[in-house]
Amino acid sequence: MTEYTQPQELAVGGSSDAWKLFRIISEFVDGFETMSKIGPSISIFGSSRLPKSSPYYHTAIEVASKLAKRGFSIITGAGPSIMEAANKGAQEAKGPSCGLIVDLPFELEPNRYIDAKLRLRFRYFFTRKVMFVRYAQGFIFLPGGYGTMDELFEVLTLIQTKKTMPTPVYLMGVSYWKGLIQWIKEVAVPHKCIAKHDLDLFILTDDVNEVIEGLDQAYKDRLKVLGATVAAT
Repeated sequence: MTEYTQPQELAVGGSSDAWKLFRIISEFVDGFETMSKIGPSISIFGSSRLPKSSPYYHTAIEVASKLAKRGFSIITGAGPSIMEAANKGAQEAKGPSCGLIVDLPFELEPNRYIDAKLRLRFRYFFTRKVMFVRYAQGFIFLPGGYGTMDELFEVLTLIQTKKTMPTPVYLMGVSYWKGLIQWIKEVAVPHKCIAKHDLDLFILTDDVNEVIEGLDQAYKDRLKVLGATVAAT
């Protein structure tokens, strides 16, 4: 069963959908009130299954720590593995560490490196996704499974269709992602399902400093544009 077809809801009928709106609205309200106060943020995504011995775990700690030292808050999905590492890096650097928890049967508790005031729990994936995107000045995707790829393609689609501002997207883990990128180039692009220029919507790299400098500069450039827009009004 999906989040939209719980057995008890099927038994009740369509009337339960109207009541569900109150839960959805409350998740948006709680999210907006909390996330609007955390300042410039970077959303970091990745697997909940990789061991702490994975090099990607250590990469997540390093990149989150360095971003926190630049003044960015770190947002994750609150789970173990890569998400835990990113939250850990943020806390070690004494930066805000936010976790967006979703009710899942195999991830019952959030990791312990999330600031108490920045723990948000969601029932619905779509309300949670809004919080990942709305308040982020950039995105980092480390190796992950269906959930990570779902979030990756949602972010890329929003940027591609101009439903959100152009925002840097970094894929870290060249050896992990290169097969997917190759498929896009060799299959999806020739079939004209993806335009060649859409490959410019993300950057594939293993260089932590490249990611840090790129995100920092992009945020500074955005502030300049916003400042010029305000001055012109």
